[in-house]
Amino acid sequence: QVQLVESGGGLVQAGGSLRLSCAASGRIFSIRAMGWYRQAPGKRRELVAQISSGGNTNYADSVTGRFTISRDTAKNTVYLQMNSLKPEDTAVYRCNANGVFDTLQDFTSWGQGTQVTVSS
Repeated sequence: QVQLVESGGGLVQAGGSLRLSCAASGRIFSIRAMGWYRQAPGKRRELVAQISSGGNTNYADSVTGRFTISRDTAKNTVYLQMNSLKPEDTAVYRCNANGVFDTLQDFTSWGQGTQVTVSS
């Protein structure tokens, strides 16, 4: 099993910043990619940002230029720096990781989610 532990959510005013962290632990051989998804009430889950083992990043159009994803490979940890937050960024943010167990089987794991609320 691979556990993902998230932290850093909370309540912030529009224009403010938050930093999310997600640490992966368990029987990990390697991680291919880690990312953040979000889901607001009544809306579909969407990819916010993703980073590969090689450092390639991918962002949703709605957050490009405002959010930055980064990764500490040695710590199996991914960060999401969120700046210039807007009320429409309000959602539950969940961390995702996919990779290979030490048994060389593939895995995909999800964190429990952290609430981000942006007030206007």
